Amino acid sequence: MRNIRLIIEYDGTNYFGWQRQPQGDTIQAVLETALERITGEKITVIGSGRTDSGVHALAQVANFKTKSKMTPLQFQKALNSILPKDIVIKEASDVDPDFHSQLSAKSKVYIYVILNRSYPSALERLRAWSIQDPLDLTRMEEAARMVIGEHDFRGFALSKLGVKTTVRRVLSAELRTKPDGRIEFEIEATGFLKGMVRLIVGTLVQVGKGKITPEDFREILESGERRNFAIAAPAMGLFLKEVKY
Repeated sequence: MRNIRLIIEYDGTNYFGWQRQPQGDTIQAVLETALERITGEKITVIGSGRTDSGVHALAQVANFKTKSKMTPLQFQKALNSILPKDIVIKEASDVDPDFHSQLSAKSKVYIYVILNRSYPSALERLRAWSIQDPLDLTRMEEAARMVIGEHDFRGFALSKLGVKTTVRRVLSAELRTKPDGRIEFEIEATGFLKGMVRLIVGTLVQVGKGKITPEDFREILESGERRNFAIAAPAMGLFLKEVKY
């Protein structure tokens, strides 16, 4: 039995997230159906983690076991020939039998894209959060630095179901400005709670709009009380950039 690793890029707009569900298309289900068609085997695809409905991936990592003798390149080409155009296999490779895309991961990197200018974008409307009010990036950067380190992020979780602890370790968090009003928030952590990045970004935007202060942001982080200040940014601006092993 071989273990194949996939690096996957996808536009999550038309999917109910990564994880297989009884109703609605998911990335996992579409991949498993395609692999079953190619190999004739019932295959389970294991992803590095779940992405929510509408969230995209630049390099999601997944693995599956198979008896097929196809080369990794043949798997890549075969999958790309039958997958929907919004899911692409960037790379396929043989890996050790004990490699597990989720359990072997050391950290993950997410990017959230904000388009901060006086008009929206026709081309980026499903891949960025359009905010036309001016944002104070200095105050946002001050608040963003507060999440670095080990904290209890229960105030920045959409759901705490199924987790043993809400403590997570953030390795880095940075805001970058790009041309034409594009702002990228990049965060790397050893693990994330459901909705954690979107809640952090949404609350940073509240800081940037002047509705709350950086100290209010710190209070949410330290108290774990979200109140009405922590709001979730829309899913379409979020990208899984990288999984590190």
